[in-house]
Amino acid sequence: FDDCNVSALSLRAIKDAGYEHMTIVQEATLPSILKGKDVLAKAKTGTGKTVAFLLPAIEVILNSPPIGRDERRPPIFVLVICPTRELAGQAAKEAETLLKYHANIGVQVVIGGTRLPAEQKRLQANPCQMLVATPGRLQDHIENTPGFSRRLMGVKVLILDEADHLLDMGFRKPIERIIAAVPKERQTLLFSATVPEEVHQVSRIALRREHEYINTVEKGSEETHSKVSQSSIVASHESHFHLIYAILKEHISQDPEYKVLVFCTTAMVTRLIAEVLSELKLNVREIHSRKSQCYRTRVSDEFRKSKGLVLVTSDVSARGVDYPDVTLVIQVGIPSDREQYIHRLGRTGRKGKEGQGILLLAPWEEYFLKSVKDLPITKASVPTIDVEMNMKVKRALSHAELKDKESAYQAWLGYYNSVKAIGGDKSRLVELANQFSHSMGLDTPPAINKLTLSKMGLKNVP
Repeated sequence: FDDCNVSALSLRAIKDAGYEHMTIVQEATLPSILKGKDVLAKAKTGTGKTVAFLLPAIEVILNSPPIGRDERRPPIFVLVICPTRELAGQAAKEAETLLKYHANIGVQVVIGGTRLPAEQKRLQANPCQMLVATPGRLQDHIENTPGFSRRLMGVKVLILDEADHLLDMGFRKPIERIIAAVPKERQTLLFSATVPEEVHQVSRIALRREHEYINTVEKGSEETHSKVSQSSIVASHESHFHLIYAILKEHISQDPEYKVLVFCTTAMVTRLIAEVLSELKLNVREIHSRKSQCYRTRVSDEFRKSKGLVLVTSDVSARGVDYPDVTLVIQVGIPSDREQYIHRLGRTGRKGKEGQGILLLAPWEEYFLKSVKDLPITKASVPTIDVEMNMKVKRALSHAELKDKESAYQAWLGYYNSVKAIGGDKSRLVELANQFSHSMGLDTPPAINKLTLSKMGLKNVP
């Protein structure tokens, strides 16, 4: 970092944070970004890309004219757009680390799930030369916060982080509106783990024609970190709750400093699995979209700092979120696609450390393995479930709230209904959902209201 043309105070903060040498991504992108060029960078998560765009952005702020004390609506110089609240919170935290010795530069975060008036007050009261935002909430401020649009006319650097994920989540239109709300004369940086056609389309709107494309993912290089051992277990639905418990028990006995992420298909399934594992006396936390932002931030911070913890989560934790030292990632059920599998796995083996990934599928989900056949995934043997463990899990399931099982059943149906290969045959889908219902310890599947059934196209299916 000493070779970088950045301020001495930024370098001091970098040293304090324990960063000595640049990562491949930082080395590849920093020179162009520091020269003020527009950049489209293809970079995997967990490679230090946040520092690669924040460090030069801070230089731009330092080189801007100082803001007058009496200025009522001072300009925002740097705007960072992230797809999820978790990623936005993390980017802001990283910015605060780098701004340790720049006391007069303020970074603020605006994200959904919090009260808009409270954010408006905070934006007005505190310095904000850098703003980190999720697209929906930024739109809210553009439309409802007096003078906010004028502040955005000061933007000199626009950063779209995880651009592919922003587009996957349906933020294309909001992004186009955000691009229209900031000055044409600016520097724009797009960071993306993959660069599909849609990312190219947005780059044509957002970036200058003479922008640089920097690919830090070598062709044919392992998309998933080479230090992560990957395996799959294919077993009947009936045994999935038992198997999750057996895998966790074994892992915990082998590694006292365990730190495990369990990814589930939906928020309600996440809640149920967390409930059952808690009943089984494991040290468990849960994060999903039905939890408040305040709760999610607290649990996320706790998991980041702790060891000896299992975090059961939906895909709010799949991308970019940096949890150091995760020892095992379990994915329960079919991921939405190959990319999702890779991103979830990317939570372990970060920053060169070793990790382990297990994908747990039912026999009718096994076809998914064809889409990842080029990855080094071995077939693991199914752990044995002894009589005592079987009884323990059954007891834990019987203690889980009935309403949580009902919600999980409906959410499960909704998720697999949207998976083409499974949702196409509605009778088969209902049959599989009944197996899931049975695996939760229910004798008969829960009732579902007629409107929901017709929305899923399941009306009159036996």
